[in-house]
Amino acid sequence: MNIDDYFQELWRGYTEVTPQAQQIHEIIHAHNGHVINDHVAFRTFNRSPIDINSLESSFLEMGYSQFDEYIFPNKKLRARAYVHSDELQPKVFLSELQLESCTQGMQSIVDGLLENTEFPNKIDAELFLQGRLWPTIDWDCYQSLLTESEYAAWLSVMGFRANHFTVFVNKLSKNRSLDEVIELVQSLGLQMNQSGGLIKGNALVGLQQASTLADTIEMEFAQGDIHAVKSCYYEFALRYPDEQGNLYQGFVADSADKIFESTHQKLANM
Repeated sequence: MNIDDYFQELWRGYTEVTPQAQQIHEIIHAHNGHVINDHVAFRTFNRSPIDINSLESSFLEMGYSQFDEYIFPNKKLRARAYVHSDELQPKVFLSELQLESCTQGMQSIVDGLLENTEFPNKIDAELFLQGRLWPTIDWDCYQSLLTESEYAAWLSVMGFRANHFTVFVNKLSKNRSLDEVIELVQSLGLQMNQSGGLIKGNALVGLQQASTLADTIEMEFAQGDIHAVKSCYYEFALRYPDEQGNLYQGFVADSADKIFESTHQKLANM
């Protein structure tokens, strides 16, 4: 599968569980024409064969190279950022939950899921097209994960997929400020992530970001009962030039920490 087909297939699976993304894309496209994607984010656990070290090789084979790494101690996460040799391709933001920093109870739940998972013989980027591979989680176990790590709870039900796509605001033809983009999104009646402020970051750090709150979907759990859970969200990024006039390409850890919360159930209930 070539890289354009790969991201198109990721987008298809993403919009199936994130209908707001298609709505947002259409209204931004109507005002600006072609919409460029700044980056795509993925989540995983730091357990072989699905840890960052195992997964990144497939992105390297696709023409990506790692350019930065980030630590989120409060959320027990680490992440790496990758840029493609073709600047028209989106950056990749790959994060993983550091399970050894979690309670034994949570580790047992996650390890139990993974031990009952039949992973493909070849672990590559196409893993993120496959969704949840492990058995359906018990609702009580999901609630236990949710109490300690919303990230873990999200992964337990959503599995391997694009966690979010990101509109590259700099490349829009008309709505080239985050305020204008947010106004379009809110005209659809969608909620934004207010954690850390509606707009996170500033020109001084080289990047401003905003995101919606994740969509809510109905999910069946192990006993057959149905509950609403958070799926995925859409992000918007505005990058600023450095002293040499080159746009900042990285991410800001403090802002990303708050963007992670776009899938948090507690924000949806505020």
